Amino acid sequence: MPKNHCAAPELASLLDGSSAGELIPELSRYGLQQLIELELAAFLGADWHECTEERLGHRNGYRSRTLTTQVGDLVLQIPKLRSGSFLPSILEPRRRVEQALYAVIMEAYIGGVSTRKVDALVGALGSQSGISKSQVSRICQDIDQQVQAFLSWPLESSSYAYVYLDATYLNGRLGKAMQVCSRAAVVAMGVNADGRRELLGIKVGDSESETFWAEFISHLKERGLAGVKLVISDAHAGLRKAIRRQLQGCVWQRCRVHFARNLLQCVPKAHQGMVTAALRSVFAQEGAAEIESRWDDLAASLAERLPKAAALMHEAKEDVLAFRHFPKDHWRKIWSTNLLERVNEEIKRRKGCRHLPQRRRDHTPCRGGAAGAARALAAGGSPHVLRREHGRHPGAG
Repeated sequence: MPKNHCAAPELASLLDGSSAGELIPELSRYGLQQLIELELAAFLGADWHECTEERLGHRNGYRSRTLTTQVGDLVLQIPKLRSGSFLPSILEPRRRVEQALYAVIMEAYIGGVSTRKVDALVGALGSQSGISKSQVSRICQDIDQQVQAFLSWPLESSSYAYVYLDATYLNGRLGKAMQVCSRAAVVAMGVNADGRRELLGIKVGDSESETFWAEFISHLKERGLAGVKLVISDAHAGLRKAIRRQLQGCVWQRCRVHFARNLLQCVPKAHQGMVTAALRSVFAQEGAAEIESRWDDLAASLAERLPKAAALMHEAKEDVLAFRHFPKDHWRKIWSTNLLERVNEEIKRRKGCRHLPQRRRDHTPCRGGAAGAARALAAGGSPHVLRREHGRHPGAG
């Protein structure tokens, strides 16, 4: 059996209160060192100077290894053997940073902290040796697996009555010259049968063309997207055509916020305040009939002075007011794509020092930006969006 000894003499100088800042790291180092010795004794079948028939090897000195932890750099003594090798289970090959600190580094990287600043962060946590940019990059390779899992997780386990589609534009580097150009990042969010929102996917492309949107929606269907009754989006031509082709049988809700912007383009600046207030009054009505009547009255009042605005209102009426055919408790959540705006803002914030998507000179996608965008989506996917009624989302029946 391993022999224990008292640690008080070794720690006595730290227990008088004058070196309080060194006590916790030294206690951590001592505890880890004891675990290593115990594991080695079990590995060899014998403790120091112990002769047993079960002994499988002999010690042959130590080698130093620095482990960066949340309490600072700990110098551990790793036993060597006369034959063979031994690596404690608390350590990993070619890894000098503990798992908890790994998680801190990855979260900081995903949050938009540059690789240079991660070094300062690790130093602030107590590490004297710091961490290099290449080490941060290697650590964050683990993010790739999380990204791929997010982009391909199956959707057939739940039906999504409401699906939100929107796009935001980000600067990314493309081509051999690595020139900065604007690229579209499209996002899909669904509301499941429990009334909870879930981020369904993200895709980056050169533009919001019909083909691009169709490929994105088709991929969601391949993953199991089903039960869609209402799709909420803006009136982008490519997106509308893709919805009509890929999501047949569902209703399209034109985002009221985007429609308001389109309507004001047909209104002189002097009258925009009045039109904006009048349009808001439409959505302040209590019932579907009142909403429809107020819409018609507004369109009629604009017909003489602002014929283009009136024509747009007549043309878009059914699309903008599609929400009125669904439960009233859901109207405020489904008449616009505002639920996705917070996600879009998070994507733009987190892409920070890693343009989304960057491309290296060999034209392979850079993992940093994609990971940041994907994890930004995942970070916003849990809160309730709609109330639960009788334990089930009424629009998902």
